[in-house]
Formats: sequence, structure tokens, C-alpha cells
Amino acid sequence: MSGIFGRLKPSRGFAHIFYIISNLALPMLVYVLVRQDFVPVAVTLFLLSKWRMLAVRPRFWMANIRTNSVDAIVGISVIALMNSTDTPVTQLVYAAAWAVWLILLKPRTKLMGIAMQALIAEMVGLMAVFSLWDHASLWVLVTAVGLICFFTVHHFFYAFEEPRMRLLAYVWAYFGAALTWILSHWLIFYYQVLAQPALIIAALSIGFATLYYLDHVDKLSQNVRRQIIFIMATMVLVILVFSDWGDKVV
Repeated sequence: MSGIFGRLKPSRGFAHIFYIISNLALPMLVYVLVRQDFVPVAVTLFLLSKWRMLAVRPRFWMANIRTNSVDAIVGISVIALMNSTDTPVTQLVYAAAWAVWLILLKPRTKLMGIAMQALIAEMVGLMAVFSLWDHASLWVLVTAVGLICFFTVHHFFYAFEEPRMRLLAYVWAYFGAALTWILSHWLIFYYQVLAQPALIIAALSIGFATLYYLDHVDKLSQNVRRQIIFIMATMVLVILVFSDWGDKVV
């Protein structure tokens, strides 16, 4: 549904109501399918909703996939998170959060909005990947984290027209994959949903994104830079020092 109406963003009248309803329909249908244990059907429904990506000549497919990658990460991740719990209320919360993404966050085109899209997609994607860690091999985890880091960072830098965005995306993807490979040997969870590697990557992502944005708008002083770096280092240190390294869920 979101793929069919994703480019139509009416701001008032019946068209606006129809736009909202069409974007509410997909999360609700997926919720019902997951509750009935039809997860493959739910995934297929979501992929069909993205048909616009391939409704062009093949030479434009990769560009469309990159453009829609953040929305795809959120959609697939929400389905995975729904499937990772049997609690109807929790599944409904995931569906409601997805609806908020489709209606309020996905249409944003300004810098702050795009930055939020990238950071949220990265966090949700990492939560979903590590929610499946019991059923996936190490190389699957490492590859999935690398891809999520690459596409979300690419989405972030694309908004700023960063000339080195592909190189920076590769570097961040490598960092995320390497961190996952190291920490997955002692994988620690907080409240059973937030894995330690995901928390570290999210903390560093927010810090680096803030530094880049402030520098982009010429508001990054030496003092502010030091404060942000100090906060980032402190957060990572607290996560590492106060974690229970007994290889169990905490």
C-alpha cells in the first residue's frame, strides 16, 4: 500500500484522508497476518507494496533500491519484531509505530527529517537483526548489520549531497560488521530487545550525525565538538564497563 501511494502526499480534503487510510492498511494487515502465523505472506505483501522500485527500466533498479532501502529496512524489521513476540499488545505497538513512520516520518524531505529517518531505520533494523540471533549464523548477522549500516548512512549523507557518501557508507558498514563479529561472541541483551552492539552503534551514530550536521551548518565550535565526543566516549564506556559479560540476557 505504501508503495502505491507513497508518492502521493495530499495535505487536505478527501485525498488526504484516503492517503492516511491507505498507509494505515498495510501495518494492520501485516499485524493480522502475523497473528495468524502467516509471516511469509506478510513479508510478500510488504514486498508487493514496493512494486514501484522495479516499475522502471532495469538500469534504474539499483538507484530505486537505495532510495527505498530505509523504508524497506523499517518494514521488514517491524515484521521480524512482530514475529519475535507472541504478545498481541506488543505486536500492536509495533504496528502502530510503523503506521506513524509511514504517515509522519517517511514523507519528510528536510535535513532533520531525513536524518531522523536514517537513525530510526538503523536502530529498528539492528533491533530486528539481533532479535533473530538465536536462529542465525554469525556470518548472517555480520552481513545484515553491514547492509543496514551502509544503506542508512548512505541515506543520511545523500540529503547533504556529501561527495564521499559512498566511501563513508562503506566505512560505517565495515565498522558495524566488525563490531558485530567481535561482540556477538558475548552477545548481551538489555530488556530482551536491545542488543549491546545495536546500542553502541546507535550511540555512535547519533554522535557522529550531530557532529556532521553542526559542521554542515557552520555551528560546530571546538568546545561543542569536545563535548559531543566526550559524551559519546562516556556512553560507550558505560555500556562496556557496566555490562554483565556472562554471555546471558540482562
